Amino acid sequence: MPQRYTAVSLFTGAGGMDIGFENAGIRAVFANELVKEAAETYNANHPAGVMVNADINSIMDTLGQFEGVDFVFGGPPCQGFSVAGKMDPDDERSKLIFTFLDVVEKVQPKVFVMENVKALGALEKWEPVRKKYLERASQLGYTCSPFILNATEYGVPQKRERVFFIGIKDCHDPFFEYHMTDLLEQEKSPAPFIRDLLKDLGRAGTKHNPNTCTAKITFATHPIMRKSPYAGMYFNGQGRPMDVDGYSNTLPASMGGNKTPFVDEEYLYGDATSDWVVDYHKGLMDGSIIPEFTEAPSRLRRITIKEAARIQTFPDEYIFCGNKGRIYTQIGNAVPCKLAESVARAVIAYIEHF
Repeated sequence: MPQRYTAVSLFTGAGGMDIGFENAGIRAVFANELVKEAAETYNANHPAGVMVNADINSIMDTLGQFEGVDFVFGGPPCQGFSVAGKMDPDDERSKLIFTFLDVVEKVQPKVFVMENVKALGALEKWEPVRKKYLERASQLGYTCSPFILNATEYGVPQKRERVFFIGIKDCHDPFFEYHMTDLLEQEKSPAPFIRDLLKDLGRAGTKHNPNTCTAKITFATHPIMRKSPYAGMYFNGQGRPMDVDGYSNTLPASMGGNKTPFVDEEYLYGDATSDWVVDYHKGLMDGSIIPEFTEAPSRLRRITIKEAARIQTFPDEYIFCGNKGRIYTQIGNAVPCKLAESVARAVIAYIEHF
């Protein structure tokens, strides 16, 4: 894809959003990431040397040199807004969405795209923050709206809902939100199920799929049951069984240990005709199984780095740096590449046609 547009990439992480934007024709001329290993990952895959590994606030005064780039994009840390976190408006990380706009003010791009957790775009609790954000964007000369998207509708086999704040400079379109929604709708594409996505990788521990997480899977002695075999809490730890005949739940940044989701190896890559987890769940529900095990059978195992990266739609050849735990975190923190690409394509379509 020829790259027709330039961008400043913020809170870049391992570069998931960048890959998507690159595929749509947008090249980063500057990237910034605080976490050393994530910055190293970015550099390993982007040898042009545009990455600056530093606190964004410490380099703010240098960003004026990029004034006039076409895009500013990025996903500021979301823990302060996440329903999985403390949802603390005073969390320092919650203020970084406004730091993002500080960069927009300095750089004055045609467009900005900021990704964050769905809660920031949807929850009443964050309405004052949303309002403040949209007002600041408006003061800077941008028409901006939040768009909540589900990754499964954009080619990503993961139930991951996120908000994208899209701002267009000097936009005089009273129907901006309607037009952008329509363009995002046109970008939708079906996602493969996990089994179809992973089947050619092969079993964990083989050449193309090294076994990277050995955290034990143990049973809860007092299981909390749900109707779905993939929704209850009948294993210890926060890593949940994955439905390989459907979509993954959101891959968390806390993967690497017992918070890493797991699969039935024999059902995914072997000859088993049913998922062990489904059979176990059924036995618990009908009383034919009494929970007394301590450790799950070996056919249940955590997903590998290669599998996690595929679920986030990273290219297979993408190089990750750091120890295994840090790599899992980089993957979990990333914006899925295909979701980012769909957003970028919709935004390009907008600025080229309206």
